[in-house]
Amino acid sequence: MSLTTRCTNCGTAFRVQPAQLSARGGKVRCGKCTHVFDGVAALIAEGAPSVQADSEPSPQLALFTASRKSPLAGAGEAANEDVPLANFLDEAPPPERSAGWTFGAALAFVVLAAQAVHYFRTEIAVLIPETRPYLGAACAALKCDLKLPRRPKLMAIESSDLQADGRRDNMIVLNAVLRNQAQFAQEYPALELTLTDERDAAVARRVLMPADYLAGLPAEQIARGIGAGADAALRVYFDTGALRAVGYRMYLFFP
Repeated sequence: MSLTTRCTNCGTAFRVQPAQLSARGGKVRCGKCTHVFDGVAALIAEGAPSVQADSEPSPQLALFTASRKSPLAGAGEAANEDVPLANFLDEAPPPERSAGWTFGAALAFVVLAAQAVHYFRTEIAVLIPETRPYLGAACAALKCDLKLPRRPKLMAIESSDLQADGRRDNMIVLNAVLRNQAQFAQEYPALELTLTDERDAAVARRVLMPADYLAGLPAEQIARGIGAGADAALRVYFDTGALRAVGYRMYLFFP
């Protein structure tokens, strides 16, 4: 039984077999305008005017299918010779990836991974302590530093006091205890000390780096930082000169 469907784009009518419509859920492509439409929904009712009486049956209908061989080959093919199947709609096979492309992709991945390790080397050393010796050796070769973490919210001034040194005039001594609240070692922070007068106004301000308030300690020991959950006591002397300082403020930070 032959049916008639009409292109919803250009209005061209075609004869089609039911088996052809069911091949791809009714999807067909117009061979005239290449528009893909639902051939079932566009069927023309029996008796309705569809194709001009003096026109030849159009051979322009193409099934929307990926099969190269017509499902109607054989007996049905002769009855519907004017409806060619859509072998031009076959999906092209995926391009073969060459060895060069694979090597390039692998090389790009390795470079990206190396950059990520270099950028996050401190975090990796904290999360996986076993990697620290290897990361340190790699940094030595690359002329970079493998620094300890800096988490100011996990570093606190546990106690501090500022007193006059009775042995020397105009000399004050700062005593403080720093506590690393993290579960990993951290760098020694910088300290900002502000001396204030009777009105709590600043009369002097100084930033102390670890090398300033840990004078006398070997550089290797300073580089090891403050251990996980450990305290670090410090004592620093200042010559106030003619300053009339009666109070102080101090906070820590990482520059």
